[in-house]
Amino acid sequence: MKAVLCQELGPPEKLIIADVPPPVPEANEVSIRVHACGLNFADTLIIAGKYQERPELPFTPGSEVGGEVLAVGTEVDGLRPGDRVMARCSGGFAEQTVAEADKVLKIPPTMSYEEAAGFAVAYGTAHIGLERRANLQPGEVLLVHGASGGVGLAAVELGKLMGATVIATAGTPEKLALAKRYGADQLINYTEGEFRQQVKALTGGRGADVIFDPVGGDVFDQSLRCINWEGRLLVVGFAGGRIPKAPANLVLVKNISIVGLFWGNYGLFDPATMRQSLQKLLDWYAQDKLKPYISKTYPLTQVAQALNAFNSRQVTGKVVLIP
Repeated sequence: MKAVLCQELGPPEKLIIADVPPPVPEANEVSIRVHACGLNFADTLIIAGKYQERPELPFTPGSEVGGEVLAVGTEVDGLRPGDRVMARCSGGFAEQTVAEADKVLKIPPTMSYEEAAGFAVAYGTAHIGLERRANLQPGEVLLVHGASGGVGLAAVELGKLMGATVIATAGTPEKLALAKRYGADQLINYTEGEFRQQVKALTGGRGADVIFDPVGGDVFDQSLRCINWEGRLLVVGFAGGRIPKAPANLVLVKNISIVGLFWGNYGLFDPATMRQSLQKLLDWYAQDKLKPYISKTYPLTQVAQALNAFNSRQVTGKVVLIP
């Protein structure tokens, strides 16, 4: 079968397409014919050796797929060959992969494989972040940074579904228009001066109750200064490059909470919560409450171009590879 291989750490151009043996599922695993595999910002980091996890070389990147079950291990119940599924895995950038059975979920009949491949990480991160970590309540003001990206757009859509007033930030009119389509009530172009003053103006001087920040750097610094009393600043990632630091006096004076979210670790420390969250999201999808946005698909052979689109911030919504 064909698979993307990372044989040495570096930029996407270092990746190769190779013929490798199909993986064989262990007793608690499922073998999947990959119809689509989702790209995430973490993929650009892991191939460069800059991610929290560093797999042994050579390895195949890719952490989420949509596909069809080919075979199941001897200890697997509830799944069988032919089932249409989405899965969290390692080695998703390939024609076939294996995943632990508890990381595989059947998808609704109306969900495409492309949607399935781009669903778990974006919506799962946004949902656990907003509902469990930030305790977003109906009527509160939610500020979403990077609102046109996969995770940010999911946060906009879910925030609106959960009853919040959503303020979205992005860097172009086109990206802001996409956030508006997905439910944003107010739009801020962060290239047009400091957004903190605009957030204050839009909220009558109070600031946002919850801030969803996958960017970090200067965005985090300004967020600390436009957050409401007892607000929650959700640290999701550092796409801006700089890992920020918070002055403790600001945290104290405003009684705010700075809350971390590493969604992937729920699979390690609290898999039941992750699975319940994803099932709830799939139920919402089946009820037509969620509409995943897939902006572009690439063939597996164009993996470098796809990952470079992430690095150059050309991506809106989700991007998927098609083996």
